[in-house]
Amino acid sequence: MQNIIFLERYEFVPPVESDWWVYFLRKLLRGFLRKTYNIHTYECRHVERMRKSIDDGYSVLIAPNHPRVSDPIVMGLLTGELGHNVLTMASWHLFKESWYHTFILRRLGAFSVYREGADRQSVNFAIDTLVAGRRPLVIFPEGACSRHCDVLTDLMDGPGFIARQASKRREKEGKKPVVVHPVAVRYTYDGDPYKAVAPDLARLERAFSWEPQTHLTTARRLKKLGEAILAVKEVEYLGHTREGNPFDRVERLAMETLAELEDKWGIKDRSGGVVSRVKNLRSVILPAMIEGTLSEAELAARWRDLGKCYYAQQMAHYPRKYISDGPNLPERVLETVERLEEDFTDKAMNHGPMHVTIEVGEAVMVDSQRDRSAQQDPAMAQVAEQLQAMLDALIAERTPVAEVMPEPPAAPVPMPEAVTIDSRVEPANS
Repeated sequence: MQNIIFLERYEFVPPVESDWWVYFLRKLLRGFLRKTYNIHTYECRHVERMRKSIDDGYSVLIAPNHPRVSDPIVMGLLTGELGHNVLTMASWHLFKESWYHTFILRRLGAFSVYREGADRQSVNFAIDTLVAGRRPLVIFPEGACSRHCDVLTDLMDGPGFIARQASKRREKEGKKPVVVHPVAVRYTYDGDPYKAVAPDLARLERAFSWEPQTHLTTARRLKKLGEAILAVKEVEYLGHTREGNPFDRVERLAMETLAELEDKWGIKDRSGGVVSRVKNLRSVILPAMIEGTLSEAELAARWRDLGKCYYAQQMAHYPRKYISDGPNLPERVLETVERLEEDFTDKAMNHGPMHVTIEVGEAVMVDSQRDRSAQQDPAMAQVAEQLQAMLDALIAERTPVAEVMPEPPAAPVPMPEAVTIDSRVEPANS
């Protein structure tokens, strides 16, 4: 499990709203993305849609998909093209990595949100930001990094609630409401993905004491590795492995793990997606750990439960049929290997060079009153529909690449049959 949970009392971290700092740091942005995330080039599309909303007096909430950890930094490329600085809601754990990281994040306009419990201060700050309309606000509505570009995960209702409350207050002040602009972020790779991931696959296979399975296609190697990691988790959580389709087994294990924990911790509300359910569990498990009143055994048991939450969320985010034993989109191959390695080792290589396309969708008007008959927040439903449509269009621009397998070694040349010489026959010239 990655180090994303801290046994400390949460304190809200506000942004430093300095246009000068943003201007200065933006000069370093492309070099940072290249060095840290292997992102070399980018393209922004339909930025004029968002610029028009701002010019027309609307307050803007930016809602991007979240396929990679680089996404918050990539938003700086968009805002540079937009010509407006933004504020960004970011998970508190990002501010705990180092003083330097915190220094940079705050000056880029990031403020903290506590994902492990209710954070009214962060929510109120976000609402106040939209009411004032002094800067667009960025919130990633998936609530967690999905590690895949092409399949959107369930969106949280939180961004819709924040936008609706801000619209209500702006309406009272005689201002135009909040609009949400979906932003599709998609990364592409134009090299040979199969060659790029070969060392990673060999490293993972050796971790299982296997010889590198170079006689198999990349898709089949990934299938074997995925099933091996799944079997390890099944033995850890169940004491035995199961049979059947691995995707069905993954989904079953994730859902059973969450349900078991929810039963244990008395959580009755199981609505929403996996990210929402994991957040509810963390909000119940963590407080006593932070108080420091638990015995070592109780503390260890809660850490195990948090680990189960983490892996249930990771397991639930594997999309079906993302790559096949045939031609594949190059970036999908990279994403699958990177997330498999991250889930097994907590670390993953950023392959590259990558190109990122950032496409701004049409404005979604946020009404001050929610339609209570709708199962999902109407604004977020429209955002999800637009995001997936934009991603599908970006996918259609790409060409799958087939893997070229090495030629099998030539069959050995048969040795000539041995010739027997009769020593009793004398040479002719003797």
